[in-house]
Amino acid sequence: MLQPKRTKFRKCRVGKNRGVATRGDRISFGEFGLKTADRARLTARQIEAARRA
Repeated sequence: MLQPKRTKFRKCRVGKNRGVATRGDRISFGEFGLKTADRARLTARQIEAARRA
């Protein structure tokens, strides 16, 4: 991944997920969707586990 040559800190902070999403509530591709029970990000490992199940 491209990265600037010189920065004060290497990793930047990740923001919070606040409120309820109003976009992305419809399925665009396929017949099934994945939805979280709480305000959290889905990791690639979680998506892959759901795909295999």
